[in-house]
Amino acid sequence: MVLVDAVGYFAASCTTLAFLPQAVKVLRDKDTKSLSLGMYVLFTVGVGLWLAYGILKDDYVITLANAITIILSLAILVTKIRFDVLPGK
Repeated sequence: MVLVDAVGYFAASCTTLAFLPQAVKVLRDKDTKSLSLGMYVLFTVGVGLWLAYGILKDDYVITLANAITIILSLAILVTKIRFDVLPGK
């Protein structure tokens, strides 16, 4: 079981940390024109569902990884909407 948990922690770390450079770049530059709004909406919904799944399964790894990822994804999505979808506001 230790190996299974280690694989889960490593996988969660990789997929969550992969989002960090994109979030930092978007929040720093406020440039989201090349990012797909539809993709980020769908992705954020999917991460939210994974988060709910982790909570319902009482799985700490899935819950923590997706809680962090949804924060990063929402930051990108909100920035996209603020600067590209509602630029006059």
